[in-house]
Amino acid sequence: MFEFDVVGGRAVRDIVQDSRRDIVRVVRDTYLAHHAGRSVNPDSYFLRFPEKPADRIIALPAYLDGEREVAGIKWIASFPANIQRGIPRASATLVLNDAGTGYPFALLEASQISAARTAASAVLAADVLSGGRGGGRLAVVGAGVIARNILEFFHAEQWTFEQVTVYDLSQEYGTALAAHATERLGYPASRTDRLEEAVTGADLVVFATTAGEPYVLAPDTFAPGQIILNISLRDIGPELIAGSSNVLDDVDHCLKAGTSPHLAEQKYGNRDFVTGTLAEVINGEVTVGTDKPVVFSPFGLGVLDLAVGLEVHRVAAESGRVTAIADFFGETERW
Repeated sequence: MFEFDVVGGRAVRDIVQDSRRDIVRVVRDTYLAHHAGRSVNPDSYFLRFPEKPADRIIALPAYLDGEREVAGIKWIASFPANIQRGIPRASATLVLNDAGTGYPFALLEASQISAARTAASAVLAADVLSGGRGGGRLAVVGAGVIARNILEFFHAEQWTFEQVTVYDLSQEYGTALAAHATERLGYPASRTDRLEEAVTGADLVVFATTAGEPYVLAPDTFAPGQIILNISLRDIGPELIAGSSNVLDDVDHCLKAGTSPHLAEQKYGNRDFVTGTLAEVINGEVTVGTDKPVVFSPFGLGVLDLAVGLEVHRVAAESGRVTAIADFFGETERW
C-alpha cells in the first residue's frame, strides 16, 4: 500500500521506444473513456513569470476510471530559450496517485511521456481522419523533439510516405530531422527553406513548433481534403481555422490560452467552425468531409499523461526498472 516507485528518464525512453503501438492504443482508449465521462480533466494551470513571458510551467491534474483507477498530475515546464542552449525546451515529471487512498505510488520522468502521448494522438488522428496509413507526402513544420517523436510513431504504426519535407527556421535542426527520417526510419526526406514549398501538395501537414502567435495567414495555404495536425496550436491564423473542418480533442479545453481555435472563437464570436472531437469521429457520431481542409487541434489532456504514465509504470515494474523507495512515507499509522 505504501510502495513508492521512481522511474527515471532512461527507463521511460526505452519503454516508450518498445511500446509505441501500445501507446497509440492506450491514447485511443483514453479519448473514448474521456468522451464517455469516465474521467475528470480540470483546466490546466499556467505558472508564468513576469520578467520572462515566453516561459511557463503548466500543471495538468486529472483522474481516469479504467482497469486501474488513477489520479495524478503532470508538471511540465516550457522554456523556449533552452533551444539556444542546446537542450530540450520541455522538462516534466508525472505523479501517479492511488484513487482509493490518494497516496502517490509513482514518480516518473515525464517529458518523454508527454512527447509520446502527443505524438500518439497526432498519428491516431491522422489514421482516423485519413482512413489510411500514408502513401502520399508529409510536410513537417518544426524540427524539434515533438516532430521527431511524431515521425517515429508514424513509423511504428507502419505508415508509408512517398516524401517527407521538413521546414524549420533552423537549417541545422531541419537537416538533422530529415536525415533522421531517411537514415533511421527509411522515409525519403529533404529539408526546404520555404514554408509554402513544404505545405503545398502535402497530403498531411504537421505543425510542431514553438510559435506563440499565428504566422500562417495566406487564405490559400491549405487545400480541400488536406489534413493538418495542428499540434503546436498557435501557427494558423483564425481565418484559416474558420474556413476548415476542425476536430479537437476537447472543445472547452482547446478554446483557451490563445490557441488558433480560441482566436477564431474570439474573432467570430461563435464555435460554428468546430466539427467535433476525435472521439466523436471514432465513434461515428461526427463525419468529416473533404470539401475543406481538415485541422486537428489537440490541447493535450492530462488524462492522456495519466494513461500513458500508468502503462509505462506497469512495464517498468514488471521488468524491474523502477527504483523503489521503501521509506518514502514517514508515517504510515495514525497512532
